[in-house]
Amino acid sequence: MPADIRITASATITTMTTDPTSLLRLLAWLSPAFPTGGFAWSHGIEWAVEAGDVTDANGLRDWLADVLRHGSGRNDAILLRHAYRAAHDLGRLAEIADLARAAQPARERLAESIGQGNAFALAAAAWDAAPLPALAARVGDIAYPVAVGALAGAHNVAEDDAALGYLQAVAASLISAAVRLIPLGQSAGLTVLAALAPTLITVAAATRAATLDDLGGACFRADLAAMLHETQYTRLFRS
Repeated sequence: MPADIRITASATITTMTTDPTSLLRLLAWLSPAFPTGGFAWSHGIEWAVEAGDVTDANGLRDWLADVLRHGSGRNDAILLRHAYRAAHDLGRLAEIADLARAAQPARERLAESIGQGNAFALAAAAWDAAPLPALAARVGDIAYPVAVGALAGAHNVAEDDAALGYLQAVAASLISAAVRLIPLGQSAGLTVLAALAPTLITVAAATRAATLDDLGGACFRADLAAMLHETQYTRLFRS
């Protein structure tokens, strides 16, 4: 297959062109219409809005860029890539799934990841969802990036496409939450998503060679937001 090379000022991604069937599957799995329940989670943004950390489109863009580069976005991309590569090794995949749950920094962040991961695994039954049923039987709850990575690997979706698509889907979901919380107009939300494109590409490229030992982060304010949201008096979202 021909290579598709995308170059930005900060990163280069080389990926094999996805065949039409795999591309359609990836678009379906990462669509806002795919029933993962993502609309119910704000990833701590609800607390950040109430605290005054995020008050407008520029603040939202900066907050999400930090989460993607230094927090859960980067970690999720690493976990997704390793789950992708272990899609046909249930023992290794189970180890990654256990690590993904243990790596969550707050109770609500754990609930968010496994809630969406479990819902993703159930909805994926419309396709051949192997190895997700076997993984669920072995470990129970499945974190969202692990579920996406394992399914993409099993269906031979290009790894780089899966990682980049996942990051974009997560960013879009959080922007949708912020549009309702700040509030922002839809046009402002789309402007934020467009502005994050270089960050999404950079994070996807930077995680390609990352090992599981590279998991970690320095996005402490977002982690604290997730913890403090647990006791926030008025809440629209579950995280």
